[in-house]
Amino acid sequence: MSDPRSTVLHHRHAALGASFTDFGGWLMPVRYTSDLAEHHAVRTAAGLFDISHMAEFEVTGSVAGECLDVALAGTVSAMPVGKAKYSLVLAADGGIVDDVIVYRLGGERFLIIANAGNRAEVWEALEQRAEGWDVEVRDLTDEYALLAVQGPAALSVLEATPGLTTTGVALADTKYYAWASGEFAGEPLLLARTGYTGEDGFELMVPIGAAEALWDALLAAGAPHGLVPAGLASRDTLRLEAGMPLYGHELLRAVTPAQAGLGRVVAMDKPEFVGREALSSRAADADARVLVGLVSAGRRAGRAGYAVLGPDGERVGEVTSGALSPTLGHPIAMAYVAPEHAAPGTELGLDVRGTRIPATVTTLPFYRRKK
Repeated sequence: MSDPRSTVLHHRHAALGASFTDFGGWLMPVRYTSDLAEHHAVRTAAGLFDISHMAEFEVTGSVAGECLDVALAGTVSAMPVGKAKYSLVLAADGGIVDDVIVYRLGGERFLIIANAGNRAEVWEALEQRAEGWDVEVRDLTDEYALLAVQGPAALSVLEATPGLTTTGVALADTKYYAWASGEFAGEPLLLARTGYTGEDGFELMVPIGAAEALWDALLAAGAPHGLVPAGLASRDTLRLEAGMPLYGHELLRAVTPAQAGLGRVVAMDKPEFVGREALSSRAADADARVLVGLVSAGRRAGRAGYAVLGPDGERVGEVTSGALSPTLGHPIAMAYVAPEHAAPGTELGLDVRGTRIPATVTTLPFYRRKK
């Protein structure tokens, strides 16, 4: 096992008093002050995240869109330039290799952002699936840094950041799941209105050499708006409240998109894509566990790996993620359960260290921001 890598901003995090953990092969900040304070800052004002551990790939060529239609579960060839799309990289058996966001940067140019821990797997899949196509696949991960500003004050923070500009569209006019090109202090910037917290927010991709200056500028400009640096702990509770899946928890090689509630992401009307044949044959698998939300009372939350119990105490599923929700004030969890126990309102139980805690199935997400 090699030592975890550090992002270019590691020294900035250390200077702010961050504690760190190994995440996807990277040494990442877990928290700076407290999980709760950082979580509430994102829900009420704004948080600044270093997400430079994410993997970035560029696919270019006159048939790049058509190639990616076969390589990915969704249809990207019809995307307009300037838009983004959530998609999946599937294995031949229909299992999920990774979930990704695809950006159409030009008529013949696409950017794919994947999870850090799946960088090698996504690279291998893209390279193999590009064989025979007149396209080029490049790994840009080590050339760029990625920052995220999330929260209701995110737009105000960016508008107050000196040296940050967009081209062709105002910051406020950038739509959700769309991107704009721009500059920061003379360096190229790609700004996308996407995120992983359930709040409004932006992700900013800059050359690695501009990352420290951008981090400093965002922190300074955001301070009057309540922005704080935020770590992985708050990012996890934020995405859980928003019902967003995490690879290695809700998304796995052994899980199909339909089980994870992501059937809408798969374009089964396409004549060909990796995993299509397997998904067609597995569509009638009525016994496959499905992902649900669970809510319970009290303060004891189910955690990943805890058993979900049926009415007679039998094991009917397993928790994938769980926490005491900082926003809602009660325990929440996502879990895979047998389909006969998946209807909203179904009363189940969680085995929390030998004690049965009542839990009720609910629709996802647990939290929706007010627009």
